[in-house]
Amino acid sequence: MASTTIEVETAGKDRHNRLAQWVEEIARMCKPERVYWCDGSPEEYQTTLRHMLHSGTAISLDPAKRPNSILVRSDPGDVARVEDRTFICSRSKDDAGPTNNWEDPATMKQKLTGLFTGSMAGRTMYVVPYSMGPVGSPIAKIGIEITDSPYVVVSMHIMARVGDRVLDVLGADGEFVRGVHSVGAPLAPNAQDSPWPCNAQHKYICHFPETREIWSYGSGYGGNALLGKKCHALRIASVQARDEGWMAEHMLILKLISPSGEAKYITGAFPSACGKTNLAMLVPSIPGWKVQTVGDDIAWMKFGADGRLHAINPEYGFFGVAPGTSMKSNPNAMLTATRNSIFTNCAMTPDGDVWWESMSEQKPAELTDWLRRPWTPNSGRPAAHPNSRFTTPAKQCPVIAPEWEDPKGVPIDAILFGGRRGGIVPLVTEALNWQHGTFLAATVSSETTAAAAGKVGQLRRDPMAMLPFCGYHMGDYFAHWLKMGTSTEASKLPKIFYVNWFRRDEGGKFLWPGYGENSRVLKWIFERCDGKVQAQETPIGRIPSPADIDVQGLNLPAAKMAELLSVDIEGWLAEVPLIKEHFAKFGNRLPKGLQDEIAGLEQRLKAAKK
Repeated sequence: MASTTIEVETAGKDRHNRLAQWVEEIARMCKPERVYWCDGSPEEYQTTLRHMLHSGTAISLDPAKRPNSILVRSDPGDVARVEDRTFICSRSKDDAGPTNNWEDPATMKQKLTGLFTGSMAGRTMYVVPYSMGPVGSPIAKIGIEITDSPYVVVSMHIMARVGDRVLDVLGADGEFVRGVHSVGAPLAPNAQDSPWPCNAQHKYICHFPETREIWSYGSGYGGNALLGKKCHALRIASVQARDEGWMAEHMLILKLISPSGEAKYITGAFPSACGKTNLAMLVPSIPGWKVQTVGDDIAWMKFGADGRLHAINPEYGFFGVAPGTSMKSNPNAMLTATRNSIFTNCAMTPDGDVWWESMSEQKPAELTDWLRRPWTPNSGRPAAHPNSRFTTPAKQCPVIAPEWEDPKGVPIDAILFGGRRGGIVPLVTEALNWQHGTFLAATVSSETTAAAAGKVGQLRRDPMAMLPFCGYHMGDYFAHWLKMGTSTEASKLPKIFYVNWFRRDEGGKFLWPGYGENSRVLKWIFERCDGKVQAQETPIGRIPSPADIDVQGLNLPAAKMAELLSVDIEGWLAEVPLIKEHFAKFGNRLPKGLQDEIAGLEQRLKAAKK
């Protein structure tokens, strides 16, 4: 990894004039000690890792247990996305909508310029060219992240395609998203650096949708700092998708293969704590069925020449929540993270491995917790932070689909939505059509658990699981979904389904076993796409008959299956005013199609009650 001085930063000029000029502007403002253009090479990755080890930011894990892997511990005040400090700086406040924090772009730019001036003193300014999606794919987009964090550099190596090959595709005048990131901790001459520099007083994660810019200051963690992830891949990309006629969604992508070898591709959007990553890497319980992973978090979809929606996973790695991940809950995620991985805020074992809650049935006798303190099972506190993470290359996943990097994307047959509901919502519902499916997606809700702030069981709406990630007014986002369904490019739209693995009986116990048994629902969805199984028309959508869900070998009483698929008319009538209250937040930006859907639902429910 060769260093370059600020004077040599213009080496990018032979690549892209506007890019080189922009890098010069940022360097003059941030005043780094040096500027380095990342080439994306394995040597660069290893050199940056060594720098982190020498500075105390990282600890090398036992090479026999976790080859080429490190543990990083963040500052205790910098452990998660900061939604209250995340802004959409659109020119009009109305365009940000009621679900986003808004700030006037001129005012915010002035504030950020003051913060960024001199912010990289004593540090290296890294220029990270990255591609969201396979390099050169017609669905992919290019971004440039400028950062003063080596942790961001190594994480971006895993999470995106980075380096010279991206600049080659960008060419002399290609479009790119501009991302500027600083931990906000300039170093005075000869000053001692912190293992995890950040800024406790000032944190801003700001998006400028019209100019396709991201400015992030003060945090070095996850989605605040890895600007290709939520900032670009969802908040900015959702605006690009609206303007250009495609879709940027917070969705997994899986490939479902039948015993005969036929494959279908399914995307799915789920709020947190609903088993999204587990579903993306599912191990089916039904003999002969297989699931392969295309992506676990984000899907970008465009209509192909065949008139079908084709999806890519714009990411190159997994940034997974560690606690709760185990060989029981998600063996494929565990196997993916055996090597070449970065672990953040996990606990460390005496023999140089990592551990987190629920990783093993038996807790280790002793650990060093994420705050560097001795820990035993009697300590009375978690050993790993609840939001501790593993960052690991997707290509290492044992069930990664061979076509996961196909630049054309994979053709989507079905889209799933789901939430955590103890009652009302059946195990699986098929939408009547695309508009009705958009309505179901726009009303996605989960009941809060004991781990979340607020009253247990309280409903939280998270439309399309995009509540924190939509870069513009969500009413307009719903309208974009409806517009995609009437596109002249579309010849065959995916079917839309709503699933609920979390329905409970009167005693509060889960009716459905979940995990690998969810493949039984996926099988019905697969066969519905081919019209091989029937469905019953109900006021809320199409529901399978209990006999149409394959429960062979599953000890599930018929009464439980009937309850899982029952439609509670009174319960749904009570749900209608809650949906109307939810829709009222979007005012006159709520599209007429969704107004028609809630009116139609209420009418059908009242007719069924008679």
